[in-house]
Amino acid sequence: MDLSFSGLMTDAVRRHRAGGDLRDICFSLQETAFAALVEVTERAVAHTEKKEVMLTGGVAANSRLREMLKLMSKEQDAKFYVPPMELCGDQGAMIAWTGILAHKHGVRQRFENTVAKQRWRTDEVDVPWRRSRK
Repeated sequence: MDLSFSGLMTDAVRRHRAGGDLRDICFSLQETAFAALVEVTERAVAHTEKKEVMLTGGVAANSRLREMLKLMSKEQDAKFYVPPMELCGDQGAMIAWTGILAHKHGVRQRFENTVAKQRWRTDEVDVPWRRSRK
């Protein structure tokens, strides 16, 4: 259920450069991206037989995405949750805390060896502080 929006972004830029109305392009971009996110979420709900959906992070502040997911959840007979907005902001503090935990558990990496892995799955990440709890 991985998603890529590179083609969608390329088309939006192309339409803007061709003189398209920026408001229409942005609206269409948002609706199309959100429709894909909702479809993937609906598929996940169906495959896992879960009855709860939670929208978190900064994107949870978007009322249109909340509206679309709430409707899909209702149609799937699932409960829909959004944490209070003060808990749905930038995740920088959580990322920093993860770095502190990693350092405390001996994870070291030279800066020149660090890279962003766009397709890095969370279930592939070694989490030594979770392993040490057992």
